[in-house]
Amino acid sequence: MTPIRLLLVDDDPLVRAGLALMMGGADDIEIVGEAADGSEVAELVERTRPDVVLMDVRMPGVDGLTATERLRTRPDAPQVVLLTTFHADELVLRALRAGAAGFVLKDTPPQEIVAAVRRVAAGDPVLSPAVTRQLIRHAAGGGGPGGADDRQARARQRLAGLNEREREVAVRVGRGMANAQIATELFMSLATVKSHVSGILAKLRLNNRVQIALLAHDAGLLDDEAR
Repeated sequence: MTPIRLLLVDDDPLVRAGLALMMGGADDIEIVGEAADGSEVAELVERTRPDVVLMDVRMPGVDGLTATERLRTRPDAPQVVLLTTFHADELVLRALRAGAAGFVLKDTPPQEIVAAVRRVAAGDPVLSPAVTRQLIRHAAGGGGPGGADDRQARARQRLAGLNEREREVAVRVGRGMANAQIATELFMSLATVKSHVSGILAKLRLNNRVQIALLAHDAGLLDDEAR
């Protein structure tokens, strides 16, 4: 089995050492590089070709958000998992909009961080439904009225291409529901729900279901259905 190629980015050498020790114990993960600042990430990604970048959000030079935004513009971009000390950090929200695959808290047990890297490498976002709902609530409180109106108009324009069933699925993803819950509520098979989620991602050119949730929130779909 080909190991998952992992790049570690954190300005604290002790944290990097701990992560390296933690990840080095997994047979299916290979650490291909380390960086102390987001400014080093692009060159290292070009040189080492990682599958996943595990990166701190807050760094004194180029932070994890800026580095994520730069990485996700690449056609061959690796998946990005952010490390944070906050459950609902505004930087994390912006990074998820930019295409990060999720985030883990720095006090997460080691085995769960290893599992998160594996999940992201397999194409699954690292956010539980509960955390997704928390992020959506946090997003609802940010930005001025004009900015929110503009964001809603842009989001609704993007979602206009979805058919009715895809729209229903998008709303429930926005509520933080898992695929099995969506299947039960909409009387679909699990395979059909997965197919709809994949179709939504492809149509909207999104990276993961967290971005679907944020877009559904921005468009006001959750409020529309509640009324």
